[in-house]
Amino acid sequence: MPTRTLLILNDPPYGTERCYNGLRLANALAKADPDGKVSVFLMADAVLAAKAKQKTPDGYYNLERMLKRLIAAKGEVMLCGTCMDARGISEQELVEGPRRSTMDELAAATLAAEKILVF
Repeated sequence: MPTRTLLILNDPPYGTERCYNGLRLANALAKADPDGKVSVFLMADAVLAAKAKQKTPDGYYNLERMLKRLIAAKGEVMLCGTCMDARGISEQELVEGPRRSTMDELAAATLAAEKILVF
């Protein structure tokens, strides 16, 4: 039976590796259970991970590419709208796929998930 997994990411995309490790796990889960549902909710500084046109040094991880890989694997990526507003991020600045969301939607995703992981 497919598993519903929700990952909640809070840390900034760069500077710590929590966002990176959360997305690594999300991608591994999507690969291991292609029929399952992997959802990621970005909040606080993690919303910056969904900005388009990230330029990282060669050999360094790039969260934009990791998000695109998750979306290609049918993963869902939601961003806290209040957190976006607080950081001045518009929907036009996002990579294609992630979408603005709400606390109500996070609450519904939390209730629907069988596994919840917080980074």
